[in-house]
Amino acid sequence: MDIDPNSHVPIYEQIVDSVRAGIAAGIYRPGEMLPSLRTMALELVVNPNTVQRAYEVLEREGIVYSRRGIGLFVTKQGVASSRAKSKSALLANLSGNIASARSAGLADESIRTAFEKALNRTAQQTRSKT
Repeated sequence: MDIDPNSHVPIYEQIVDSVRAGIAAGIYRPGEMLPSLRTMALELVVNPNTVQRAYEVLEREGIVYSRRGIGLFVTKQGVASSRAKSKSALLANLSGNIASARSAGLADESIRTAFEKALNRTAQQTRSKT
């Protein structure tokens, strides 16, 4: 999980997005426990209150549930919800980037070619990690 302290996005939101992405990707499965608050805070080198805030957002969204004294667990609907939010965020990012490219004068075919290159590059990076 990468957190950028210089980002305009608050750290707790970055944690929420990263956990959502992990759930959508199957890193965290339904019924599986998330890292403890303290573990996550130490791993990310952030204040435990920041992680607590992120976990509260995930719990309010129904992505995780708390078992008092034990920890937070991924809900069954958490996977579908996380995938839907990831898809929605992807669409928003792509739409913004396409609008920027068009306003810079790039033709749709150039945009499509750039998208294909980026897609292929990330596929290669994913394969090399495994």
